[in-house]
Amino acid sequence: MNEPMATSVRHDIVILGGGLAGLTLAMQLRAQHPELDIVVLERREHPLPVAAHKVGESTVEIAAHYFAHTLGLREHLEKDHIRKFGFRFFFSEGRNDLGDVTELGVSQVLPTPSYQLDRGILENFLGEEALRRGIDFRDGANVKAFDIGHGDDEHTVRYTDAQGATHHLSCRWLLDASGRTAFIRRKLDLTRDNGHHANAVWFRINDRLEIDGWCDDTVWKSRCTPPERWRSTNHLCGPGYWLWLIPLSSGAHSVGIVADAQMHPIETMRDFDKAMEWMKIHQPVVYREIDKRRDKLLDFAFFRHFSYGCSRMYSADRWALTGEAGAFLDPFYSPGSDFIAISNTYICMLVDLDLRGEPLAPYARIYERLFMSFYENTLQMYRHQYPLFGDAEVLPIKVIWDYAYYWGVLCQLVFQKRLGDTALIASLAPELEVAKVLNEDMQAFFRRWHGVSRGRNPKAMLDQRELAWFSEMNRTLHDVLDDGALMARLRDNVELLRSLAATIVERAAAHEPTLLDGASHLVTPAAERTDLFAEVA
Repeated sequence: MNEPMATSVRHDIVILGGGLAGLTLAMQLRAQHPELDIVVLERREHPLPVAAHKVGESTVEIAAHYFAHTLGLREHLEKDHIRKFGFRFFFSEGRNDLGDVTELGVSQVLPTPSYQLDRGILENFLGEEALRRGIDFRDGANVKAFDIGHGDDEHTVRYTDAQGATHHLSCRWLLDASGRTAFIRRKLDLTRDNGHHANAVWFRINDRLEIDGWCDDTVWKSRCTPPERWRSTNHLCGPGYWLWLIPLSSGAHSVGIVADAQMHPIETMRDFDKAMEWMKIHQPVVYREIDKRRDKLLDFAFFRHFSYGCSRMYSADRWALTGEAGAFLDPFYSPGSDFIAISNTYICMLVDLDLRGEPLAPYARIYERLFMSFYENTLQMYRHQYPLFGDAEVLPIKVIWDYAYYWGVLCQLVFQKRLGDTALIASLAPELEVAKVLNEDMQAFFRRWHGVSRGRNPKAMLDQRELAWFSEMNRTLHDVLDDGALMARLRDNVELLRSLAATIVERAAAHEPTLLDGASHLVTPAAERTDLFAEVA
C-alpha cells in the first residue's frame, strides 16, 4: 500500500545538518533576521555523547572571534571549554624525552583568545541555545530525499523523525551543513580533487595527558608561565606527519595522527592497535603515556583523503554549502571552523540581499570567488608541504610566516567585518595580489630550503613571544578600524610580509647560498626593510 502524500509545510529556510556549521549558521541568520522561519534537521539525537563525538576541537582566532562575538557565546566558551595556550610544536620523531628537542611555541598566552572545544558539550549547548533563540531545531531527523528548485521554485525536503513518521517540507532557501554526508555536493557532483592527499586517524582517551609532567628537566618546566603546556594544541612532528594532543574540558584528551598519504599509508594506522604500533616507532613518548591508559579509550576513527575542493558554494537558485559539506582543507592550524565562519557570513549576506529583493546571481559569484581565493591561498600552506614537517630548522620559520600571513590579511577582513566589502577589496586588489604571490613563492621556498636543510634539532625553546611584531599583530586583531585605517593596516602588513620574506630568504641563504637561485626577487634592499628576527638573533 502506497504511503499517502503528506502536505508540504513551508518554511523560509531549511538547513540540512545541525552540527557546528548548521547550528551556528541558524543562529547567525536568526540574529540578523528574527522574523525568519528557520528549520534545522539533524540526524543524530540529542544529547550527544561528551568527549566522543566529532573531531575538530581546536579553534584559532577567526573561529574564536566568530563564536564569542558574532554569535555571543563568549560566556559559554570561557565557562565550559579550555582557553588555549596557543600552538606548540616538538620535533620529537623517535625521541623519548621532549626536553631534548626543539620546541616552538609561546612562553605566555598571546592576547587574542582561542579555545579548545569539546564538540559534544558545544553542540549540545548549541542545540539548546538554538531552541531558546526561536529556531526550529529537530534532532533525530533523517533526510530521505530533497529536490532543488530553480528560479523562483521552492526547494523540497522529505525526512523521517525519531519515531519513523515522514515529513515533507518546502522552503525558499536550502542550506547544506550536512558535513561529509554532503547532500548537495554529492547530488550535483561538485567535489574536486585539490591535489592535497593526506589521511588522518584520531581517538579520545578518558584522561588528561599532562604533557608538562613528561619531562624532568626543571629548566624545561619553567619556560612557560603558567607551566601548562597541556592547554596548547601540541604538535609532535616528524617527516611527513604531525601528531596532535588536544585537551577537552570533560577531562578527556584528543589524540590524532595526520600524515602524507604516500609517506605514511593509512593501512599502517587505521585501527587503534596499528596506530599504537606506529606511535611506538615514531613518537614513543606519546606511546608510553597512552599505553598506560589503554583501558580508557573512548573511540577511534579515521579519514582517508580528508581534503577536497568544491566547484560551487553558493547559487542564485537559493542554495548554499557550508562547513565540510562544501570544501575542506586540513586540520593543521585548525582552519575548519574559520571557514565555517566565512561561509556562514557569505550565506547570511545572500539571504539579506534576497530579503531586500536584490538580484542574487552577481553576488553569489563574487562571494564564491572570494571564498575560493581564501581557500586556495590557505591550501598553499599544506599542499606538498608535509615532507618538511619534521624539519626543526625550516618548519618553525614556516609557522611564523603562515601566522603572519593569516593574521595580517584574512583576519583583518574578518575582524573588521569586511568579507563582503567588494569596493574595499577591489581597492586593495594590488596589495592582496602581492600577498598571494608572496605566499606562493615562500611556500615553494620552504620546500627548496628543506631539500638542503641541515635539519638541526637543538635542545631549545623558540619563543614566539620574543618577536615583538608577532605579538603585536595578535594583540591588535580586535582593534576597531575605519576604512582608511584598515586600508593603511593591510598595506603595512603587506610590507611587513615583504620584509619577513626577505629576512627569511637572506638568513637561509647565508648557510646555503644556492637558495638564492630563483628567490633573489624576494630579497629587497636592506635599507627598505626591517630584519624581523633581529631581536632574537
